[in-house]
Amino acid sequence: MLTKFESKSARVKGLAFHPVRPWICASLHNGVIQLWDYRVGTVIDRFEEHDGPVRGVDFHLHEPLIVTGGDDYKIKVWDYKLRRCLFTLLGHLDYIRTVQFHPNATQFPWILSASDDQTLRLWDFRKRSCLSVLTGHNHYVMCAAFHPSEDLIVSASLDQTVRVWDTTGLRKKQLGGPGAMGDSGFPTVPMDGPPRGSHPGGPGGAAATALNVQAELFGTNDVVVKYVLEGHDRGVNWAAFHPTLPLLASAADDRQVKLWRMSETKAWEVDTLRGHANNVSCCLFHPRQELVVSDSEDRSIRVWDVSKRVGVQTFRREGDRFWILAAHRTQNLLAAGHDSGMIVFKLERERPASVAGPGGDKLYYVRGRELFCHDYSRAAGGSSGVDVPVASLRRVGQQAQTDGIGSGPRFLSYNLHNPTEGNVLVCSDVDGGCYELITFSLTNAGGSVTDGKRGSCLGPGVFLGRNRFAILDRHKREIVVKNLNNETTKRVSAPLPNVDCLYDGGASGRVLLRADDRAILFEVQSRRVLGELAAPKVKSVVWSPDGTKVALLCKYGVVIATRQLEQLCSVSDTSRIKSGAWDASPTGGTASNLFVYTTLNHVKYCLPTGDTGTIRTLDHPIYATRVVKDQLFCLDREARSRVVSIDTTEARFKMALSNKKYGQVMHMVKHSRLCGRAIVAYLQSKGFPEVALHFVRDPRTRFRLALACGNIEAAMESAFALEQQEGAAATTEGAGKARDVWGELGAEALRQGNHQVVEMSYQRKKDFDRLSFLYMLTGDSEKLRKMLKISNMRNDVMGRYHNALLLGDAAERVAVLEASGNLPLAYVSAKLHGLEEVAERVKVAIETQEGSVEGLRECPSIFWLFDNVSGGWDIPVLDTCVLCSCAYLGVALRNTRGSLKLTIAFLLRSGEGTCWHQEGWPSPPTANANYPSWELAKPRNQEDYT
Repeated sequence: MLTKFESKSARVKGLAFHPVRPWICASLHNGVIQLWDYRVGTVIDRFEEHDGPVRGVDFHLHEPLIVTGGDDYKIKVWDYKLRRCLFTLLGHLDYIRTVQFHPNATQFPWILSASDDQTLRLWDFRKRSCLSVLTGHNHYVMCAAFHPSEDLIVSASLDQTVRVWDTTGLRKKQLGGPGAMGDSGFPTVPMDGPPRGSHPGGPGGAAATALNVQAELFGTNDVVVKYVLEGHDRGVNWAAFHPTLPLLASAADDRQVKLWRMSETKAWEVDTLRGHANNVSCCLFHPRQELVVSDSEDRSIRVWDVSKRVGVQTFRREGDRFWILAAHRTQNLLAAGHDSGMIVFKLERERPASVAGPGGDKLYYVRGRELFCHDYSRAAGGSSGVDVPVASLRRVGQQAQTDGIGSGPRFLSYNLHNPTEGNVLVCSDVDGGCYELITFSLTNAGGSVTDGKRGSCLGPGVFLGRNRFAILDRHKREIVVKNLNNETTKRVSAPLPNVDCLYDGGASGRVLLRADDRAILFEVQSRRVLGELAAPKVKSVVWSPDGTKVALLCKYGVVIATRQLEQLCSVSDTSRIKSGAWDASPTGGTASNLFVYTTLNHVKYCLPTGDTGTIRTLDHPIYATRVVKDQLFCLDREARSRVVSIDTTEARFKMALSNKKYGQVMHMVKHSRLCGRAIVAYLQSKGFPEVALHFVRDPRTRFRLALACGNIEAAMESAFALEQQEGAAATTEGAGKARDVWGELGAEALRQGNHQVVEMSYQRKKDFDRLSFLYMLTGDSEKLRKMLKISNMRNDVMGRYHNALLLGDAAERVAVLEASGNLPLAYVSAKLHGLEEVAERVKVAIETQEGSVEGLRECPSIFWLFDNVSGGWDIPVLDTCVLCSCAYLGVALRNTRGSLKLTIAFLLRSGEGTCWHQEGWPSPPTANANYPSWELAKPRNQEDYT
């Protein structure tokens, strides 16, 4: 048993697989219905409207519907997309054991239910009415099921009988009777409304009511009993049809599983399968193999061979009784419910055993009991090649006599060291592990085959040279070397005692050993360990065509290593790794450098640099065998060779980028269909934003990339496009985003020294302070005077002062100070610049306000105090120190609405030291006239300045 998923919950009484999605619905004894994704192991949804245990559940084949039946005598139909119960069907008078949609639900909107009230009922879930009540059992009806393709129903009861019912009459009545039928066969009745003509008091409603009353009291003759099967000594718990053959299986409290055969006129018992030690709860036919699977309250699941009518496998669980079984309609999956949850499992692996032949042009694989050689070189007409049968494989051991339970070959190894004949080791897990050596002629593969030589082993065997191979002794865990006559020539102890598998070592005389979560490269002749690395749960090993690299396929990852087992990269995945193959393209430079691997639903790639990606999705799992250019050669689960088209452009692009083949990169950019955020993010992370710029059309993303690579022209083009977009949106938020874009562009242009773009950016952003300073730095007095006029028009007091300061216009500065009410500062400034007439006028104004100008020139703090201008606090840096007459040119610091703006004090002239008289501020570094210093200051606090 290969367990794929296991859940922990209350006792599971009902199970149903979704026909398409990887979902399973479980109804629990505590009244909860759980919808699980068994692939990832998570609960998708829960439904909790039943009162008491829920014993039956089923999925609709085509619509998002679930039907459930419980101990509250109710049948509920749920829409799992809407996540609610649509309606409830009432009629049963006791516990409901099973419910099922009709297999052809498109034509027959029927639900079948079985109950402890000793009846079966057929319901039309479109009309929400009972079609027929099937009476005849005289004890609890434990289960009922439709035949997959015929008009038959089977039911099992504790009255010790199994009944087969014929629904032909009901089908003819439903299809041929009066009633509005749509093109699809459904009555034209909405799912969430009452049927037409069924309103109270109408003739249709009265007739329907009369029919329902008659059906309730006397049953109907539309469904008749075809067979009554008697043979069990105790109550029968389950009965099931074979999907294709006229066979039945039943399970009962007499601890037996019985097989029955039907004809047109009668049914009879074929055989009894004995082995369970307690009541048998459920049984079913395997959907793909000639097997019957049953579970029991003896805590076991048993597998029976239908043709030989014997038990072939038993799986036991400690402490939990089994109650229910379910089989997937199309996949090789089974599920069993027990006291503490459920398990989803397979009976055998579906991976076909295969191995590449010499030169990579041939593939040897097993289908059924035949060894085939698939020749890729003889491909024609769109096929992948030609299949040539090589040999028939013998069945060895008791387990190998039954197909479908893991008795097939699991590993193949081909002798690449022998150019004269073909040698294949076929290994399987039968009887604890065994191998068979097949020798055949390479010129006539199907003509001369040497009788296979067999033995026991653990895991796969590998060829060490032209005439010898190695296996792992399953008892002593020794490496056993044998010749082609199957004679032991050497025994070598493994370097670690816990070695449990060996693989091909990539060269003559070398093997790769697996020990717990490690892989060890071992040379058999010298008994030396050549390399070792961590690789958890290695499942298979794939060597590159040139033998320089090896891919270790783990359960949830791939490890790429060198010939000496030095790790190059490691890739993790959330899905199980199924297979992998190295690229073998003769041109393009990807051979032995591109590894393509498959998971359950995807084809992915991995490069030795660690770069990965997804190539395409898959509908069904495949097993990669060869990659050439844009073709993936593979086997499906039926061991049929297929060719899948893949696009490895992204992988080749990343490889060319890592190899610095920039000409090839640009050619692929221009002529390939590379796109997507993943490529852009990859190029950004690798430091190639200029390449990513070619893939992007979105203006905002292009703007970011252009800034990252310093492309001012592309950034400016994107900024204009963004401005147009935001202008069309006509929102305040959009305008703010546009201004931010121009601010970022201006900063980058300033870094590059492109003052023209800086000027345009500040203009579009309307950043007047920075624009004025830019004009000052570039010496453009004319534009600086325009900025002064703009400040006057905007009534911006600080802007007027700054521009006047930058222009050196003392009269304008004094006028600004006077107009803003800062008369002491206006007086000091006028005095310093020799504007005596203005100074006298300001002095008169000060004295008129009962002030005094005495001592203003001696106060050093006047240098910093300048408050309440423009609604914030602002501190101008005066152009001349009041104490030492050092000349400064500065831009005032402004902080309005909590936003701190730049302050720059530029020292134009200095003596021996720098003027810094404000008390409490640290002294700046010494500067001289040849090297003036730039200072950024934070006034009004004692923090350090930058």
